[in-house]
Amino acid sequence: MKKRIALLGVTGSIGDSALSVVAHFPERFEIVSMSAGSNLEKLLPAVAAHRPKVVSVKTREDAARLRQEFPGLSVGFGPQGLVDVATIPEADVVLGGIVGSIGLAPAYEAVKLGKTLALANKETLVVAGEPLMAAAHASGAAVLPVDSEHCALHQALRAGTPQEVKRLVLTASGGPFRTRDFGTFPAITVDDALQHPTWRMGPKITIDSATMMNKGLEIIEARWLFDVPGAKIDVVLHPQSIVHSMVEYVDGSVLAQMSPNDMRFPILYALTYPDRVPTPLPGLDLTALGKLEFFPLDETRYPAVPLAYAALETAGSAPAVLNAANEVAVEAFLDRRIPYPAIVELVARVLGRHSVVRVVSVADALEADAWARREAAALVPLLETSPRAATARALPA
Repeated sequence: MKKRIALLGVTGSIGDSALSVVAHFPERFEIVSMSAGSNLEKLLPAVAAHRPKVVSVKTREDAARLRQEFPGLSVGFGPQGLVDVATIPEADVVLGGIVGSIGLAPAYEAVKLGKTLALANKETLVVAGEPLMAAAHASGAAVLPVDSEHCALHQALRAGTPQEVKRLVLTASGGPFRTRDFGTFPAITVDDALQHPTWRMGPKITIDSATMMNKGLEIIEARWLFDVPGAKIDVVLHPQSIVHSMVEYVDGSVLAQMSPNDMRFPILYALTYPDRVPTPLPGLDLTALGKLEFFPLDETRYPAVPLAYAALETAGSAPAVLNAANEVAVEAFLDRRIPYPAIVELVARVLGRHSVVRVVSVADALEADAWARREAAALVPLLETSPRAATARALPA
């Protein structure tokens, strides 16, 4: 029997990879619903090819156009449209490929119904890890990681019991600035930051990889996915991005998962779990690797990582605030409003202003998220690159 998939984010990089996997295994998978943002030109051929029952887009106007193109198709829009895509009764698996906290509500509603959640959207667990995992446990829903690092950990953890785990080790490429002169960081441009050395991703994720905020978010995600405290989650730099992550066991054994830099592999793993299936995708040529390197994390170069550890230790609403402020900061950088070092500076300032509360519901998480966005937006003008760069020195504490 085919697995029926609700695909959140069909026009993004995860969506591209998911469509490729489905195309390789038409006998195994069927897409029954999908969502997109504003890229209708990319969405239309996907709808024509897969004929989903439900589709959601960003705006009412785009929804009207889609209904004209496909009479009889159920089309929604906005946040409720995403929930409709994720909760369609026919779906067995919800593949969450939307970037940002907007993916939280559809993921939460899906797990409440007991649907398997294949999660590429790390922000969902960062913002509301406690209520989402509680809902999954209550309904019996499986939450499977699609991030390559967490997929690697999930596979390596199958070798032992939770009591036998000493630590989880997340690997990170180090992004495009691993060896760049630290003194030149204020001169980093948007184009510089978008040149990731090993992965091809959307702009927001690529900037997060440059600052290593993505790794900070992954630390928090790993805490909830695997019920492991932050003190047992480490990060090492691995420029080749071939070892996707590792698990060290109490007996000294270290299990590493390796595969090509291709998101189709973790997507296939999540969609077929607990089985493994033969794949036509090109495998890893071990003899061509040459060498695998590992380096310690430089917290001065990547201050986002210790900031994320601190937010995780603080717990409650702090991770949600960290994520929301970062989204605003990255957008401001991509808009060329603030300099590169101001991304993490802005997040730190917002966290410093926040009074932490416990997050026991999605509403709690979204309230903290909204507060952080307002605070971050208010601080952006004080860090603008030009003509008021000097005001960054006068940023209020």
